[in-house]
Amino acid sequence: MPALASHRRTRSRTGIRTGSPAVGITTAALASVTLLSAGSANAAPVEPRPSVEEVQKKVDDLYRQAGGATQQYNKAKEATEKQRRTVDRALRDVAERADRLNEARRTLGTYAAAQYREGAVTPTAALIFADSPQSYFDQTQLMDRLGDRQLRAVADFQSQQAAAGKKRAEAAKSLESLTASQAALRTSKQDVQRKLGAARTLLSQLTAEEKARLAALERRKEDEARRKAEARAEAEERAKAETERQAQAPSAGTGTGSAGSGSYSAKAAKVLAFARSQIGKPYVWGATGPSSYDCSGLTQAAWKEAGVELPRTTWDQVKAGSRVATEDLLPGDLVFFYDDISHVGIYIGDGMMIHAPKPGASVREESIYYMPIYGSVRPA
Repeated sequence: MPALASHRRTRSRTGIRTGSPAVGITTAALASVTLLSAGSANAAPVEPRPSVEEVQKKVDDLYRQAGGATQQYNKAKEATEKQRRTVDRALRDVAERADRLNEARRTLGTYAAAQYREGAVTPTAALIFADSPQSYFDQTQLMDRLGDRQLRAVADFQSQQAAAGKKRAEAAKSLESLTASQAALRTSKQDVQRKLGAARTLLSQLTAEEKARLAALERRKEDEARRKAEARAEAEERAKAETERQAQAPSAGTGTGSAGSGSYSAKAAKVLAFARSQIGKPYVWGATGPSSYDCSGLTQAAWKEAGVELPRTTWDQVKAGSRVATEDLLPGDLVFFYDDISHVGIYIGDGMMIHAPKPGASVREESIYYMPIYGSVRPA
């Protein structure tokens, strides 16, 4: 008897039907993961937050750059003021020459009027109203008819006319230079403001904890500079006798003044007295006192008290005197900092100086080792 076919339904090996809701959920989940992965791959990478040390380095660099930009501003301001004085002088000269030209013209007019009364329009009158007097003067028949006085009057008129033209050209050139100086001044001012703004932005983004860490880093830097200054003070104490002799009269190898004169120490005393009286006044870029200063504004004002006129910028002040080695510094000497010579302070002895540090700070005493030293100068 043949075997009967089985009527049992064959079960699926997967156990999941194609139209099952579970399959739909799984597909949607996979699609979501794919989209998220693609989105993450295309997203811009997040900038890592700078460390406090990086912020400190960046801010210090911005302040240094602002110091250099301030000196550029001071230079442009000085040039603008000088050019404005030149323009004022040129305009005064133009006015004076115009008066003299008018006087010469009136003299010629007198001769022309006299000749007119004697007859028709004379060559002198024609000369006054001519478009080109020089070409008319070249006519020998006119020159033959002019007397000595008239010749002198004509020569004076020619001279005043030429001088007036020259002065007008000088005034125009001076005005062009003034315009260029004013443009440079605006550019320098914007550069300073931009760098200081960038520094303020960096500092404002710090948390309270980061600001505390930054302050601790600053204190560590100050302490290190102070230790170097103390070591310098000890070295000076050990050589006190020699230092006192140099303070009374700088030697020929380190500066100015004859031996035993004491002229430098007398001037330096006035400089230091003035500088100490400014301690606590705020740093303001471009300021020269009396209520605020930038670094070179303070040194310029201090040495002015001693009767010495220093240039306005650090770049020029570093050339205004005799170069001095750091180990030979005397009170009153100027110490310059950074490779771009963007900062200066007044040495007061024992490795310390008085200076106007930076925006947000006031005139104060500080170690000369707080910043990298470029070089030093004895101004007088």
